[in-house]
Amino acid sequence: MRVAIVAVLVVVAVVFAACGPRTEQAAAPARDFTDNPWTDGQDLSGTTVQIFGAFVDEDARRFNRSMQPFIEATGINVVYEGSGDFESLITVRVEGGSPPDMAAFPQPGLLGDFVGGGQVIDLNDWFSMDYLQQQYDQSWLDMATMDGIMSGFWHRANVKSLVWYPVKAWEEAGYDIPETWDELMELSRQMVANGHTPWSIGIESAGATGWVGTDWIEDILLRIAPVEVYDEWVTGDHPFDSPEVRRAFEIMGEIWFEPDFVVGGIDAIVGVPFGDAPNALFTDPPSAWMHRQASFIPAFFPSGVEIGVDVDFFYLPPIDTDIAPRPVLGAGDIYGVFNDRPEVRALARFMTQGISTRAWVEAGGFVSPHRDADLDWYPTDIDRRFAEIIANADPFRFDGSDLMPGPVGAGSFWSEITNYVNNYPNVPLQQTLRNIDASWPGR
Repeated sequence: MRVAIVAVLVVVAVVFAACGPRTEQAAAPARDFTDNPWTDGQDLSGTTVQIFGAFVDEDARRFNRSMQPFIEATGINVVYEGSGDFESLITVRVEGGSPPDMAAFPQPGLLGDFVGGGQVIDLNDWFSMDYLQQQYDQSWLDMATMDGIMSGFWHRANVKSLVWYPVKAWEEAGYDIPETWDELMELSRQMVANGHTPWSIGIESAGATGWVGTDWIEDILLRIAPVEVYDEWVTGDHPFDSPEVRRAFEIMGEIWFEPDFVVGGIDAIVGVPFGDAPNALFTDPPSAWMHRQASFIPAFFPSGVEIGVDVDFFYLPPIDTDIAPRPVLGAGDIYGVFNDRPEVRALARFMTQGISTRAWVEAGGFVSPHRDADLDWYPTDIDRRFAEIIANADPFRFDGSDLMPGPVGAGSFWSEITNYVNNYPNVPLQQTLRNIDASWPGR
């Protein structure tokens, strides 16, 4: 879904071996670095750290601003290059022997490929576990651990376990926020009894059609199975054709395939673009009353919609609190490190601390995964609520399809769930699950 352009934003005067115009900003003048917390007292001014990632435009500008405290305190130059073709270009650069010092991976599965090739630095060699546990919840450290090494550090997060609803209509109808899955299902049935359609669901997304469905399955699986099952599932050690994953599909079907539960019925699910699906909340009266989607979806709301006034959200309730008290599905950027130099170590230490996200947090629309990020930095109540959901997660897990190999997570999982829904009930669920299993590389 990212636009295939290259945006290079440079925060210092430096030449980086890549194409595209650059914006330059001088680092702070040299000074006494004896007590500098990030350089261990070394004078590293004038050195450069290169970072490559997928985010561009305003996100890249906000990232650059978030690096300013480090640049001013250390004199180290930080160069960020963003590209919509990140996934292919990072492979070319690493395999070609010219990797960036760091790379921001929106899909940890791709980082895992480089970990498997022995091309990523183990951050356990740089930071103690006590330090890492001080900076991150254990769930984040677990997700960064690949093949026994600490493959990177997290710098941005977003929340997926959300349900959006129209505030005024909801209050006029007297509906309460459900706190359990049973209450969510009872609320859905009550809405139907009242002549309302509970859900708006759309999974069309051009070549990525189906990813919305994979998010539903991941969210549900986290709520019904031990987290170890989820972790084994995303690595291919637990099959799709299993009781747990099958049950997740069945629970999803209790909403998706239930008569009168989804606006437009089953036929609309595959045909409605994911970005248009929330529009059903904003008709008068609402065409649908609930929409499950991540924290990024307000970008697709009609102009003038005010969050907290016209629309709000609640946490997608747990199913079995004995298994998962408050599971949260999310996503984010993990930074893998490819080169070991003092200035790279210094920047990595800075970026494992909440202060490295402050400018971005204060700009809004950004959630820091760091323990020491201050809730007072968040500019709105909505941003703080996103942060609190992540902070209180038990457990938090990354989008599973983004952790799986590309042929599965961005291939058969998308296409098979789309085919299953599009042809329901004529496609057996077991066949769908077996087809995904068969697509796993090496099988």
